[in-house]
Amino acid sequence: MITLERINEAHMLPALTRTLAAFPFIIKGFHADNGGEYINYSVAELLEKLHIEFTKSRPQHSNDNGLVESKNGSVIRKLYGYTHIPQRYADNFTALNSGPLYRYINFHRPCYSPSIVIDDKGKQHKKYRYSDMMAAYEKFRSLPRASQYLKAGMTFKKPDAFAKEMTDNEAVEQLHSARDKLFRQLHERLKTGT
Repeated sequence: MITLERINEAHMLPALTRTLAAFPFIIKGFHADNGGEYINYSVAELLEKLHIEFTKSRPQHSNDNGLVESKNGSVIRKLYGYTHIPQRYADNFTALNSGPLYRYINFHRPCYSPSIVIDDKGKQHKKYRYSDMMAAYEKFRSLPRASQYLKAGMTFKKPDAFAKEMTDNEAVEQLHSARDKLFRQLHERLKTGT
């Protein structure tokens, strides 16, 4: 996750390029809202070059971005709160997001994964069981023939080692420690006006 100082094409394109490169698996689709930072020739050219399908939200259909908005609530707002953060500190948050937060969210934070259960009438239902909870990487790893979804030249060796470097508790402690340190530094800078 990258935090931008300004939401415009000049800042967005390098961030998008960096984000797409960070994923170990093949990206098949990219969905954005109707902002000009996404809807432009540069982004379209980048996505076309990478053979990534681009879709956008429909005007006046707030449910189109439901997944993003739910992640804003369950991840971003829970971790950072609702306080305004001055634009000049965007790089500080990118460092936290691409380090401890990335590790925790993708490799250590348990999430529900639904199981499909078919009832007596043949109707499918999603069931969310504690036994099916796993981190995003574990879920990806559990897919049948998961290696087929990796980028060319990528293996599971490096992400497996990364996941085992620390326990779930150590990862969340690292994240909270880094977040608290960043907020203390920002508070001091805002007090002194630097």
